[in-house]
Amino acid sequence: MNAPTHPVPTTCIVVLAHNEERRITACLASLPLGEPGVTVHVVVNGSSDRTAQYARCFAPPGVQVHEYSEAGKARSWNRFVLDEAAPADTYVFVDGDAQVVPGSVAVLVETLAANPAANAASAMPSNGRGMVHYREAMLRTHGLFGDLYALRGSFVMRMRAAGIRLPDDLIGDDSLIGALAKTDLGNEDDWRDARVIPCPDAGFLCEPRVFSPGSLRDQFQRMVRYSLRHYQNLIVSQIMRGPGPAALPERLATHYREWLPRWSARAHPLWWWADRQAIRRMTLLAEPRAA
Repeated sequence: MNAPTHPVPTTCIVVLAHNEERRITACLASLPLGEPGVTVHVVVNGSSDRTAQYARCFAPPGVQVHEYSEAGKARSWNRFVLDEAAPADTYVFVDGDAQVVPGSVAVLVETLAANPAANAASAMPSNGRGMVHYREAMLRTHGLFGDLYALRGSFVMRMRAAGIRLPDDLIGDDSLIGALAKTDLGNEDDWRDARVIPCPDAGFLCEPRVFSPGSLRDQFQRMVRYSLRHYQNLIVSQIMRGPGPAALPERLATHYREWLPRWSARAHPLWWWADRQAIRRMTLLAEPRAA
């Protein structure tokens, strides 16, 4: 008599990449390519370099490259994960500039399998000057980094069914995804930290930043994006405290006119200049509210 066979759990790895031609092959090489039940999708959004070309040249059979002309990580996350991806038991998300520590994908998948009440499992940074600080903070707050994390497949399917999407112009998808996981797609009254499980045995490596005139310009732009994220999070937090994620707008820019009069640059010298640039940019991007 033949022993009963059990279906192999399915894992969909989603690599989100924008202008990552320097790092994309190292990222893909760090993944568990070709393992049973694992599919890999490289989602290239709005790139002006050869990220998609390099991914196609490197990728072994079974790895699919999806190239979208519009930039925006949140927009691409919505389009692929909520509109196009096949159902899977687990979705694992990787930034295109990160390398995955060997065995980390399996740890994330196994963590969700062992904790049926959890919606997400998060990997931790494994290099960098702030590594120890970030790891301690993630363990304390059940935090989630966008570089590497996993979502339960049924959680993603419930997002689809409820029509809950990330705002297309959201900067920093990880904080909202962590909140959605902790509230179980409700508002903040339903918040449970234990629904996101940090995994010390799962990790990712990021490229160390080297000082140069170009890197200084990049850092200025990064600071402005962090400021934009700060102000966007004020809008998102109010929505999550009140009506909940079903009320998230398609674009946060439709809320800027309402919020801009309340905002001013923070006095801290680290943020004052970046905040001013962010507020100026949001003033230009403000859109009318939909009727």
